[in-house]
Amino acid sequence: MKHLFDFRQIALFVFGLVLFAGCDEKLDEMNINPYGIEPSNANPNLLMPTVLSSAAQDYVGLGYNDLAGAVQHTQKNGWYSGHNYYDWTNKNWTGWYDILRTNELMIRRGEDLENEFFQGIGLTMKSFVFGNIADLWGDAPYTDALKGDQGGEEFQYPQFDSQEVIYDGVISDLQQAVQILGSASSDGVTSGNDLYYGGNTQNWQRFANSLLLRYYMRLSEKKPDVARAGVEAIYSSGIYIEDPSQDATLDYTGGANDQWLSRHVRLNPDDFQRYQACQTFIDQLTGTNDPRLPVWFDSVRVQWVADESLDVAAEEFIRANGEPLSVETYPYDDFVELYSDVKFTRHYNPNLADYNDDLYVGLPPAITVPESYNGNPSPGQGTQNQHVSQLAHIYSTEGSPGDILKARIISAAEVSFIFAEAALKGWNVGDAEAHYNRAIEQSLETWNRADAYEDFISQPEVSFNNTLEQIMEQKWVASWTAAAESYADFRRTGFPDLEAGPLSPQPEVAIRFQYGNDEYNNNSASIQAALDGLEVTQYSGNFGADSQWSKPWLYQGTNVPF
Repeated sequence: MKHLFDFRQIALFVFGLVLFAGCDEKLDEMNINPYGIEPSNANPNLLMPTVLSSAAQDYVGLGYNDLAGAVQHTQKNGWYSGHNYYDWTNKNWTGWYDILRTNELMIRRGEDLENEFFQGIGLTMKSFVFGNIADLWGDAPYTDALKGDQGGEEFQYPQFDSQEVIYDGVISDLQQAVQILGSASSDGVTSGNDLYYGGNTQNWQRFANSLLLRYYMRLSEKKPDVARAGVEAIYSSGIYIEDPSQDATLDYTGGANDQWLSRHVRLNPDDFQRYQACQTFIDQLTGTNDPRLPVWFDSVRVQWVADESLDVAAEEFIRANGEPLSVETYPYDDFVELYSDVKFTRHYNPNLADYNDDLYVGLPPAITVPESYNGNPSPGQGTQNQHVSQLAHIYSTEGSPGDILKARIISAAEVSFIFAEAALKGWNVGDAEAHYNRAIEQSLETWNRADAYEDFISQPEVSFNNTLEQIMEQKWVASWTAAAESYADFRRTGFPDLEAGPLSPQPEVAIRFQYGNDEYNNNSASIQAALDGLEVTQYSGNFGADSQWSKPWLYQGTNVPF
């Protein structure tokens, strides 16, 4: 019986091997996708919208999330550690490199098809994405990046290039893009898939040159001769974004992946209520009677009124047009709609309590318990604070809210501010005041406030005073929802003069992202050189070199922003 049992076991084992081998062959056949397209046959028209939409969405995501907190456009009253306190530990750049891989395939297919349009926009978008990576992290894989399909360990685990090398590469690629786009045709291009310009090669050339202006100005302190020659040449050419209609933007589409509205605001009321105005920004806007203020922010739902006759710090009820209400204690959205023409107030005794009784009130940066600020009667993460300004209602409107809400990559206003700064340096680009005034006019036009230009520009606080500080302050205002650029300007110039709040781990605003866990886990040998290239500062803290307060190459040897 024992021998029979052994024989049966062996027979079953052999049968299993045969069966497994047969199944394995069948699985190989089943894993071949008969509908799959080889990369060598990919249509660049179908790659283009993925690149353009992803890049714009990621950029505007930076512009109203953590970097909006860093430049103090906004603060959050819930889930706020990254936004308010620079808690940026281990930021991965996977999404940016995903865009770059798709974009690289688009460039290759453009070369295969001898189509200059796809080559030119591919180089432009490659520069835009790599520029952002260098801006935010510093050194990064560049020369050996995007070559994983070529095999070899040097491509699987690419070395980091210095921030300087990346910036030089960005400028070189943009110069090439401008040249290619100058003779490119849109033949063979599906215009609807070009989400920025509908296949208009001239606007793409303007876009590429405008990005060049951005990165020449980045290098204006490190490589002033290169920057000056580049900016002057582009100004002389006249090929740059000079009207808001030429801005590089992605329209609001109503899709589930739209950053600013659908995913983060419109379909999530709690998230909408987390975004509050920052008091730093409110002070700037109210101090200059900026007509863009009500476009971007709502007034407080209930305004404090000083009343020294009270024998308590504050009333526990609100008033409608001065009369105490007994129907509701605090007006939430549905209640406010019933009284759309009513002025809601709440009285307090300024001798017993310290509240901000302005019509527009922001959260101070990096404060303790922001959800309770200014006497919020119903504190809690993400709850309505009737005494602090939130985003304007256009950011929570169902359906398409109109043409002014777009993911804006670069604008005519930014270009004019760049020329204003360049003129202030003495470069041959025209008159600084004319460029400054034009930049403000373009920004107001972008936000449907062009009719307020004359009154706004005539104010003493706004009228040109020939200082870099004023140019940077107004550029910072105009960068609303594109905070990545004002963040770069702040680190490069020290303006606007931002002060870190009391809960910031360091007394200065953070200046970079830390490298992500993916790099430490999978490319640790290569990352070391990047860490060695960072300048540890007095604010780097316990993080060592890879700190939000360590200086990459661009700021080394300077005293800005600290």
